[in-house]
Amino acid sequence: METIKIECQPNVRTKILEFLSSFSEKECKVVTEDSSFIENKRKLHLVDAKISNGTAEFCSFEELDSYLDNVISNHED
Repeated sequence: METIKIECQPNVRTKILEFLSSFSEKECKVVTEDSSFIENKRKLHLVDAKISNGTAEFCSFEELDSYLDNVISNHED
């Protein structure tokens, strides 16, 4: 699927959304982007690149559990 971005006046936006609603969600889906979405997308692309090129660091469930216990205990006081 491809994504396009359109800037328009509010009255035109209504007409465009009305037109787009005539398509099934499989054919056309309205996606709203905000600054947090764009930032999260950027971070995920970086993580994906690290996984793809083999530089990502992984940990076991036990290591994660121990790390989180440590973080929580440091912030309990």
